[in-house]
Amino acid sequence: MDFDKILVKCGDAGRYQCLMLFLLGYVAFTSTVHYYSQNIIGFVPQHWCYHEQLDNRSLDEIAAIYAPYGKEASCTRLERIEFHDEGYNVTVSSRACDRWIYKYDYGFRSMNVELNWVCDDAYKARIGQSLFFLGSLVGTFFFGMLGDKIGRVRAVILANQCGFVGDFLTTYATNLAQFSTFRCISGLAATANYYLMFILVLEYLAPKLRNLAISGTLGFCFCLGGLVAPWLSVLAGNWRIYLTFSALLQLIVALFYFVVQESAQWLITRNNVEGAIARLKHIAHFNGRQVAPADFEAFRQQCLAKAKMNNHQQKAKLFDLLRTPHLRKTSLIVILIFMMTSLSFNTISRNVEGLGLSPFVVFSLFALVVPPSGILQGLLQSRLGRKATSFLAILSTGLLSCALGVTLSNEGAQNNATLLLAFALPTRLGISMCYTLISQYTSELLPTCVRSRGMATAHLAAAAASFTSPYLIHLGTKFAAGPPFVLTALLLSAACCTLLLPETNNRQLPITLEDGERFGKDESLLSFDCWRRHKDDDDVIKKPSEELKLNVLNGAREAEAETEAEV
Repeated sequence: MDFDKILVKCGDAGRYQCLMLFLLGYVAFTSTVHYYSQNIIGFVPQHWCYHEQLDNRSLDEIAAIYAPYGKEASCTRLERIEFHDEGYNVTVSSRACDRWIYKYDYGFRSMNVELNWVCDDAYKARIGQSLFFLGSLVGTFFFGMLGDKIGRVRAVILANQCGFVGDFLTTYATNLAQFSTFRCISGLAATANYYLMFILVLEYLAPKLRNLAISGTLGFCFCLGGLVAPWLSVLAGNWRIYLTFSALLQLIVALFYFVVQESAQWLITRNNVEGAIARLKHIAHFNGRQVAPADFEAFRQQCLAKAKMNNHQQKAKLFDLLRTPHLRKTSLIVILIFMMTSLSFNTISRNVEGLGLSPFVVFSLFALVVPPSGILQGLLQSRLGRKATSFLAILSTGLLSCALGVTLSNEGAQNNATLLLAFALPTRLGISMCYTLISQYTSELLPTCVRSRGMATAHLAAAAASFTSPYLIHLGTKFAAGPPFVLTALLLSAACCTLLLPETNNRQLPITLEDGERFGKDESLLSFDCWRRHKDDDDVIKKPSEELKLNVLNGAREAEAETEAEV
């Protein structure tokens, strides 16, 4: 009796699964608040150089005085201001600003405001944000390895505690060195705090519920986190208080230790079959199920038999992906596309300033387009297939980004919030689709035997590419159209690379390295699933690719190999 069968007897759609979905939703919510915190604490409101003669003037009067200097108004220092009945005369100073007047957005005092990291010092916040992504790169690798050593539950908890420590320490930062160090610690949790919990839920959930239940839970909680994050900061009023809230949300994850069962399949890989059975018995009890001892004994014998078989098999290694030409090309393209898409996603989703509205409002609008992107993605994939949907989504997003760049290059249009949002919101919807599509599509292209390690490598490369995201956003302060144009080049390149990959929809996914070398080898650039005649051929095994991918995430490589052998 294999794992899926014993899980059905213990309950794969009961109370325990509802609890796991709730906890996954909580982790998705907290990880969203945590991820966007680096952006929110660095918001820069409208500001002008301080002058003692402006002490008793309203913000509107100050804005009018500095208006003739355009974009340079924020960093232009005035030597003297002479007021008279007909207006005023000003003399510009050659010295740099060392004090500013801020027009607080919804009363929120950001880190950049408190530390005066504006004008010539604006780059300091970007350094700390880039080190957040460096921490994410290290954390993805470290906690992935740690999860294999000490278990998924402990790794999830430790990852979230790194986020807690990093956010909490950041509240005490007073200089660039402290801020950068603490943000790097906080970044350790940026990816690991979510994906390890995701794998745990996949393992214990019925296959028929995985797509709908998980997609619905994540879509709702990601949207909720994106909506709550900016207004939580407004409620806090100060960046230090807001980060404290963010830290405490992650601290609560420590309580998961008492309610979340360790991965049974991980325990089996550690030759702890009795521990796996103990977890399954707990789940059965929680779900109110009675499982016969003979069923657990059959499961025990099957696990022991697989362990003996695996000891005599040579396991595939990560670098085996590079040994054969076609699989090498596919693997390198997968990593390249993932890097470009991830960098574009991190830049577009966080670039909420300079769109003519409060960044808090833009953040909320960006969050609202996440659920529709998931629905649209599902509809298009079912009709067009993975490759066509990915190509069209990336191409369309690239063209929308180009349109936004053209709009921002026109100074007259930069103050037209309606026009800017007309391009920015579809671009945000598109990049959300692109990231989710590429995450799923590329994982299906790698052979089962090395898929987990291959995708871990792709995530590491993506985190390395995202290191440049804060600097790309900072480019927008010098040249507003710069980021959209750079992203256009990245996305159009990614779209072209997508054409070099084979279709995976309604196809038997590669299991062994040999399968990976043969998979899609003779397909053309335009081999879209929607153009292919759908018929049931005896030599084509149609198994839902989502199911294969989820089985891999559950660690069921052996079960997949046996299925292939039986066929």
